[in-house]
Amino acid sequence: MKFPERVYTRDEVRLAKVLIDKGYRHRLRVVGSKIFKEKTRGALRLIRTAGRYDFLRTYIRTVRQIDGLSQLREAEASIWANLYAVDDPLGAACFFIQKAWQMKSYIEGKVYYGHLGETRAVDARLEFLEELGKKSKDPKIRQECRERAMAWDESKFL
Repeated sequence: MKFPERVYTRDEVRLAKVLIDKGYRHRLRVVGSKIFKEKTRGALRLIRTAGRYDFLRTYIRTVRQIDGLSQLREAEASIWANLYAVDDPLGAACFFIQKAWQMKSYIEGKVYYGHLGETRAVDARLEFLEELGKKSKDPKIRQECRERAMAWDESKFL
């Protein structure tokens, strides 16, 4: 079976879930300008370092450059990102993992938007920062992961 072009109707979502449960992984594509691709590859390197690349490509097919707001496009299994969103590799990596987690929830029929969905997605982002902080050999990345995790954790109290 082939992964559906769109993941929108009940049957398309069901087929996507069946294929994913059988181990399907997308061949992740990055579409955009040369600078966008370079910056996105930096984020993908961090995702690989954390051991989360297979998770990302399980749920995301494409990272596409756009001029508007960065967002998950569930029906396309894509992340639309502007150049600003990928300017910082760690921030982009966190964003991609968060959106992959939301896509996973979408395919599983769970809440992936609103307060509950965003709270769970931020938890996935924090787990990613913790994993990357443990696995990275770069002391700057490890420190930045700790600082960002603390900032996100502190923002829960605002």
